[in-house]
Amino acid sequence: MSMAIEFLWIPFLACLVLTGIHVYLGLHVLARGVIFVDLALAQVAALGITVAFLAGHPIQSDAAYWYALAFTVGGGVLFSMSRMHRAAIPQEAIIGIVYAVSAAAVVLVVDRAPQGIEHIKQLLVGSILTVTPAEVGTLALLYAVIGAIHWVIRKPLLEISFDPEGALRQGLWVRWWDFLFYTSFGFVVTSSVRIAGVLLVFSYLIVPAAVGALLTASVTGRLLFGWGFGFLVSVLGLSASYFWDLPTGATVVTTFGAMLAAVAFGIGTRALVHEVKARGVRALAGVGIVACALLGLSGLLLLLFPQMDHHWLNWLEEAAPAVERAFLTPYERQTYWDSREAIRRGQAELQRLRTAQQEVQWGNREMPPDQQERLRRFLAGRGEITAGDRLVLKALRGKARERQRYWLGLPLLGLGAVGALTLTRAKRRG
Repeated sequence: MSMAIEFLWIPFLACLVLTGIHVYLGLHVLARGVIFVDLALAQVAALGITVAFLAGHPIQSDAAYWYALAFTVGGGVLFSMSRMHRAAIPQEAIIGIVYAVSAAAVVLVVDRAPQGIEHIKQLLVGSILTVTPAEVGTLALLYAVIGAIHWVIRKPLLEISFDPEGALRQGLWVRWWDFLFYTSFGFVVTSSVRIAGVLLVFSYLIVPAAVGALLTASVTGRLLFGWGFGFLVSVLGLSASYFWDLPTGATVVTTFGAMLAAVAFGIGTRALVHEVKARGVRALAGVGIVACALLGLSGLLLLLFPQMDHHWLNWLEEAAPAVERAFLTPYERQTYWDSREAIRRGQAELQRLRTAQQEVQWGNREMPPDQQERLRRFLAGRGEITAGDRLVLKALRGKARERQRYWLGLPLLGLGAVGALTLTRAKRRG
């Protein structure tokens, strides 16, 4: 645990810095309805970095940063100029066009660069694990200055974001304030993409702000909830990346999605409980209809496509193997047991031999080179035998599915359809 803290504390500070400024900017983005402006500007910044890379500048160099900043400020100017009411093309469409063209241009540019795939991967998920204390300090200082500027001009910016029609009636210089907003936004995005990548920057901007909007209507409340959510996701995502040896940026982004789903589920459950208290069990009719529809759909898919992946049936058979064995002949059932036992023994043997191989590699155990080679070959052969046993089980599962399609698929389809129709009629009468 102490090693994890020592390894992750600098990336964690970087995540906190990203949370601090991006949650606030995310409130404006959500209020303006330009959800993908951050993704578009981040992609424009990535295009600038890519052009700098092709020109011979390292990705983390100052030259690459100024390339990215120039591209991003240009995009910000375009977005501020496109904020025109009653325009033939909505601003969101322009943002989408900029994103698509920038992404395509990045692909075209890196096609001419060596290790282009690795370059795109770094731009997407970043390299936040390798961030240095000096970079975090510089980032924090820059964002503090931008945050102070936004605090000074918070009134017109918030009014334009949350009440654009009222701002126009008061004669505010909407395009001028938009230019200032998008320019500062460009500085933030350009600096963040260098260390965190496009996807992580977008997640820190949108997801915490969205959670805050789900939980409260006040700007202060949204900020507090968003900062708390960003802090929690940073801890969970970095920890999961370290302990499960996963790519850091992708893990944090996935954690954002999982936590957002958990918050939405909690809000939905709370609303359902209130409905049940107010209306009784009739409030559960909608949930029942959805459940019956899923039940019927599962039966229909099993009936029509027995060999596709039916994960619900796989999970059921893992918990209760008799569900699968009941649809096998006596000979197939014996083959099933023999294959499972062979896999169990093979896995135990593989684990023992891999442990021995690791001890040799780490210098904890001595073994002549010829024995090491025999061990390597035996491991490869044992792995192939185990894979063959798994193929036998897969073939047996396919035979069971052909029989389950009628004995399970038809009843599930009928129960689901009857249940959904009955609940729908009851809901209409209620």
